[in-house]
Amino acid sequence: MFTAGVLASTGALSHNIFVICSLLTLAAVLGNGTGYWFGRKTGTLFYERKNSKFFRPEHLVTATNFYEKWGNLASAVALFFPIIRTFAPIVAGMVKMRFGRFIFFASIGSALWVTSFVLAGYLVARIPMLKEYLNYVVIAIIIVVTTPMIIGIIRKLKRTVKEDEKN
Repeated sequence: MFTAGVLASTGALSHNIFVICSLLTLAAVLGNGTGYWFGRKTGTLFYERKNSKFFRPEHLVTATNFYEKWGNLASAVALFFPIIRTFAPIVAGMVKMRFGRFIFFASIGSALWVTSFVLAGYLVARIPMLKEYLNYVVIAIIIVVTTPMIIGIIRKLKRTVKEDEKN
């Protein structure tokens, strides 16, 4: 999204910024709706499942309580957090949050998320002293955004290997 803003600003993308934000927002809302649908259809399977290494039924009870209290906010803000944005719509479907309420707040969150990142790219590309270094700025942002996720995955893999060695 940041890159789309940069490309729109530099003229490499011929669509105007409103069209770009609208289409990306629509894609985000449809993605959230798909995650919700998936969670709604598969949720009952998880309630019947026994404890495993990655899943415990009591986590669904905790998630249900959380969504009853904070579901609106979670649906709107989840997109700003990399791992959470993937699972929040699925969990909302699993705990049977009302779809209308979910999609309303997910739409608001999607519009804010998309617009903030696209406009950030657009505005950064408009700064005259950065034009020469724009490729480096985009690469730095990609590194900053993905590094915490990669570190988290590596830590989880190390913990899993250590647990397997103990067993």
